[in-house]
Amino acid sequence: MKIFFLFTFSTFFWSPFEQAAASVHYDKILTHSRIRARDQGQNVCALQQVMGTKKKYFSTCRNWYQGAICGKKATVLYECCPGYMKMDGMRGCPAVAPIDHVYGTLGIVGATSTQQYSDISKLREELEGRGSFTFFAPSSEAWEQLDSEIHRNLIDNVNIELYNALHHHMVNKRMLTKDLKNGMTLVSMYNDQKLLINHYPNGVVTVNCARVIYGNQIATNGVVHVIDRVLTAVGNTIQDFIEVEDDLSSLRAAAITSDVLDILGKPGHYTLFAPTNEAFERLPRGLLERIMGDKVASEALVKFHILNTLQCSEAITGGAAYETLEGNTVEVGCDGESLTVNGVKMVKRKDIVTSNGVIHLIDEVLIPDSAKQVIELGGAQQTTFTDLMIQLGLASSLRPEGQYTLLVPLNGAFSDDTLRMDQRRLKTILQNHIINVKVGLNELYNGQELETIGGKLLRVFLYRTAVCIENSCMVRGSKEGRNGFIHILRQIINPAEKTLHEMLRNDKRFSVFLSLVKAADLDDVLSQPGKWTLFVPTNDAFKSLTDDDKDILIRDKNALRNILLYHLTQGVFIGSGFEPGVTNILKTIQGGKLYLKTVNDTLLVNELKSRESDLMATNGVIHVIDKLLYPADLPVGNDQLLTILKKLIKYIQIKFVRGSAFKEIPLTFYSPEIKYTRITAGGSDNEEKLKKLLEDEVTKVTKFIEGDGHLLEDEEIKRLLQGAGTEYTKVTKVIEGEPQIIEREIKKVHLEEAPVRKEQPTRRTQGGTARRRTRLAYP
Repeated sequence: MKIFFLFTFSTFFWSPFEQAAASVHYDKILTHSRIRARDQGQNVCALQQVMGTKKKYFSTCRNWYQGAICGKKATVLYECCPGYMKMDGMRGCPAVAPIDHVYGTLGIVGATSTQQYSDISKLREELEGRGSFTFFAPSSEAWEQLDSEIHRNLIDNVNIELYNALHHHMVNKRMLTKDLKNGMTLVSMYNDQKLLINHYPNGVVTVNCARVIYGNQIATNGVVHVIDRVLTAVGNTIQDFIEVEDDLSSLRAAAITSDVLDILGKPGHYTLFAPTNEAFERLPRGLLERIMGDKVASEALVKFHILNTLQCSEAITGGAAYETLEGNTVEVGCDGESLTVNGVKMVKRKDIVTSNGVIHLIDEVLIPDSAKQVIELGGAQQTTFTDLMIQLGLASSLRPEGQYTLLVPLNGAFSDDTLRMDQRRLKTILQNHIINVKVGLNELYNGQELETIGGKLLRVFLYRTAVCIENSCMVRGSKEGRNGFIHILRQIINPAEKTLHEMLRNDKRFSVFLSLVKAADLDDVLSQPGKWTLFVPTNDAFKSLTDDDKDILIRDKNALRNILLYHLTQGVFIGSGFEPGVTNILKTIQGGKLYLKTVNDTLLVNELKSRESDLMATNGVIHVIDKLLYPADLPVGNDQLLTILKKLIKYIQIKFVRGSAFKEIPLTFYSPEIKYTRITAGGSDNEEKLKKLLEDEVTKVTKFIEGDGHLLEDEEIKRLLQGAGTEYTKVTKVIEGEPQIIEREIKKVHLEEAPVRKEQPTRRTQGGTARRRTRLAYP
């Protein structure tokens, strides 16, 4: 950094402290340019020149490595850094440029037209005299590009108009680029006119949107910065300009309707992308009328065209996102000499500078998501869904004042077979993608249930890097519109209809696995409500299993349960919910670990490919595999069993430890859905009712919670409880988490039935149906 700052002040203007303080964007970019050119000799800077133009930049790293500026190829130039000169026969730029007064410095930096006009306007004497000035000197090319009529008027009246115009480019104190802070306002030497300074992170410094192309040329009485255009006076606000510009009457009406116009009359640093009347005329009439008739939507529309930062066109050398007053962002970039907004060339006129910002006229109206109806939020990759919504009459049923969430599959999710379905079936499918409430991405949580307009309940699953609804996971692109949210999904949602057990029973591919499940007494696990992930081998995995082998396996129930429960894990894990390429470790009910990852959209389980994944059940999900899974660290101690397993499992080496036994796995890891009866009794006249209820309702008793009273002394009640299928145990306190409780108190009879589960009841979003509860009360 010290080497860089030598050129600006030679030996007598800056202290070491001042040199350190000069670390600002322009100077940093210049330092990088020196580094890039270090092989060219001392004090040489590397620049990029846009091909076909005279525009040159000390480039950012991004532009440098892309070899382009504003999408156009840029060639590399090597020039003396500001303040240095070449010497004949010597490499690089070893000489310090001479220091002269401001007038002489204009010639040193090549601003010869400005020097000439200073001479004929009688400004030369002042520029050579005592003082400390900053001169923003237009280059000779800048004078050539000035509107011919304005140029002629200046030359025709050099003593007043030209003199005043040059004074407008001057400040009565020395301001180096390090002093030109972003957003500051300087007072010029003509009539105290304002000069708006912007100092951007890419190193560009602008004065009233004119770019400093050669800065910090020190003079004995100030400093000269060469700029790329002639400055004109700035007086009006953005509001003033809109109110008098005929071509902005539609924007003016919208800004007045939405109460936004007054904002543009206040002090600030705004950028307005102002749609012309022609841009408004191109909007569909119904769309414009709807937005203008909705104050919230019209306010969003106008604010979406306003940035709270001042973005001059010359500062934009690549695309970047900028936040609007509406709250969302627009992408502002460039394509050669043209500005782009959201990737589209639409700027007709650039850099209309006002006292509180800059205006760029555009020929398209930018409509933010917040002003759109939810059905209008779909993009190019969701047109199949939106087209079907319109064709099937569902789009018209979404009321503008309603609240909706659309779960929209990508176009590729709709196969030809799906599109050829009967329209009634298609309509049902689409209804399962419409929620009657607004649910934003940050409002979704694991285990949440969303009720569709078709009456289906959709479960939400949250993972580390994914949000899934049933079998389909979201991709980026969620949006909020005026009457709802849209979330983009990879697949069509298939709401679950059957339990895991029913799905196995109805698919012949799984008949062998199901028979083993039944033999291991695991039917209830797969039939009862829960949240499971089941890896199911097809019958192909058991081809080498003989009937005798099967009998041997079934006789060893502990071994069978260990093997089968290694295929079951608690929680619902959707294949596309896993972070691609990363190994995910799941603990199985057996206690071992499964290693899962997705590669090229294929789920691998212990490196075995899942042939079909994400088959949704009401109590979990199935991933189909074609081999039996077995924990590699689990030893076998039986020769017969080892022989059988070696037939079935060839992808790992099974350990053999003679005499080792499989651990017993009790069925305490799940809570079957059963009924409980809470009993309070008083008086013998109610005992007949109690007996009748037990006889009709009780099917299984797992615990008996004893209290005070005499019910247990009744032999008939004891018989009914024992006949229910399980012995009861007397305890003196409630055991938390048990699936069934029978509790009594000495009061009056009060009977209540409801499902009892280990987990807490699932919360529903607004619009969900409440869990059904039956209450019987006896006076």
